[in-house]
Amino acid sequence: MINGALLRDAIISAAITINNRKREVDELNVYPVPDGDTGTNMSMTIGNSVSELKRMPDTVTAGEVASAAASAFLRGARGNSGVILSLIFRGISKGLSGCKEAGCDDFAKALELGVEAAYKAVMKPVEGTILTVSKAAANKAREAAASTSDTTLFWHDVCEEAEKVLAQTTEMLPQLKKAGVVDAGGMGFTIIIKAMYAVFNGGAIAEPAEKPAVAEASVDTFKSAVSQYDADITFTYCTEFMLRKKENCPDPFMLRAYLETIGDCVVLVDDEKIIKVHVHTDDPGKALQKALEFGYFINDPRPKIENMRIQHENKVKEAEAAEQGFVPAEPEKQYGFVAVAAGHGLEAMFTDLGADVVVKGGQTMNPSTDDILRAILSTPAKTVFVLPNNKNIIMAAEQAVKLTDRSVCVLQTRTIPQGISAMLAFDEELSLAENRINMTKAFEKVSTGLITYAARDSEFEGHPIREGEILALDNGKLSFTERDINKATVKLVKRLAKGDTSYVTLIHGADVTEENAEHMQQLLQSKLSDKIEVMLVNGGQPVYYYMISVE
Repeated sequence: MINGALLRDAIISAAITINNRKREVDELNVYPVPDGDTGTNMSMTIGNSVSELKRMPDTVTAGEVASAAASAFLRGARGNSGVILSLIFRGISKGLSGCKEAGCDDFAKALELGVEAAYKAVMKPVEGTILTVSKAAANKAREAAASTSDTTLFWHDVCEEAEKVLAQTTEMLPQLKKAGVVDAGGMGFTIIIKAMYAVFNGGAIAEPAEKPAVAEASVDTFKSAVSQYDADITFTYCTEFMLRKKENCPDPFMLRAYLETIGDCVVLVDDEKIIKVHVHTDDPGKALQKALEFGYFINDPRPKIENMRIQHENKVKEAEAAEQGFVPAEPEKQYGFVAVAAGHGLEAMFTDLGADVVVKGGQTMNPSTDDILRAILSTPAKTVFVLPNNKNIIMAAEQAVKLTDRSVCVLQTRTIPQGISAMLAFDEELSLAENRINMTKAFEKVSTGLITYAARDSEFEGHPIREGEILALDNGKLSFTERDINKATVKLVKRLAKGDTSYVTLIHGADVTEENAEHMQQLLQSKLSDKIEVMLVNGGQPVYYYMISVE
């Protein structure tokens, strides 16, 4: 059986291990565009649980560890890979709920629930990904649980199966086969469960390969200072009750003596008719059952049982929020907007269009579920539209919806141009349903082109790609490569423009000068039909030389 302390240490070790190997996972991304963030996202997702897990005492249960980890994973989830990982652990926490220790059957059930949750959350599950690897691990777990009760052997078989199926992902997806790599998300998942297994098998917690930054240390110092009280919480439940003595009541000292065997901080006040009790214990039921030998409970006040660890966690969160100056906004209007964007020009544009909060993020810098949640709560509106503007942020935004009591509508905008078009289609006089339909129709009509660079050597459709080469993406798919930014931009716009195209918006990034951007605008205008107007916007975005919107 695996107890809470061992499970706690295993997850902490897994977080350290995936952080040590995140670049290895990042480099497995098929396209060489500078967004190799699968390993980084998974590392930041699981890493969000470490400080909370470190505060948990050795007496913690497996169920409590799984629940705390899953909650932290969800709030820290970044990118699709991070969200899927958080959903797997959310299912695991449900499977281990109430478990003081966990055996093979418990973990088999937990993994099955985790995989089920992950598959349900993905609109169109694709095999050959982290979903496939985790499903294979869950299936093997059920098979292993039927033949052994040895958790070490159980986890060995699960990890071995995950590695085996991970290797097969190269043949499952054409893009993986062309690149000759395994799936990045599946690799990250395998690294995590193998690191956990190493601790289950008697290994020590992994050592960080990099020392934490000074800024991170100062945050940890603050959390540690706030959480010192945790060390004083030996027992979980603060239990208080009052008894009216029964006839021939035994000596209340006997009740006090019993309570001191199952807890601490015992206070017992005895008078002629009443016994008032306060005790910290892990077994409030035993305290109440023993009390019935001395009298019967009265209704005013009623018996009270409070989980001190949860109370303390809430105090820590409140203190952290106060430290960061965060206060949820009161809903003052009907509709509000949260948009995700990176670059001074894009942020200003969304603000001008009516966005209440712009979350800094995008490619290579996916905001977490908690980042988006805070933005939603900072929006002074009853109904909040969220524009992710990146396909790798949509799932995190959808998870944030589950954590707020406000009405939230996440639009499936995958690019900045789509987000801009959605906001332009908004009509304050219409209902939520009507706006959702109109805004969706508007952004679905937008074609998006991206001009960026290859972050590493790779291969595309049998042709080698060299690091630094210019890449042209047509609605998220790599279309062609070039050596010249201007040539690539003209060629891509011509591919995107159709017979009914009226507008081309050229959004230039931080690495393009105003002079070069204006020259590109004039060049495009000369190459396109007179019926098409070319507009120029200084987005200031990183990573992309140009974002191109075609309508």
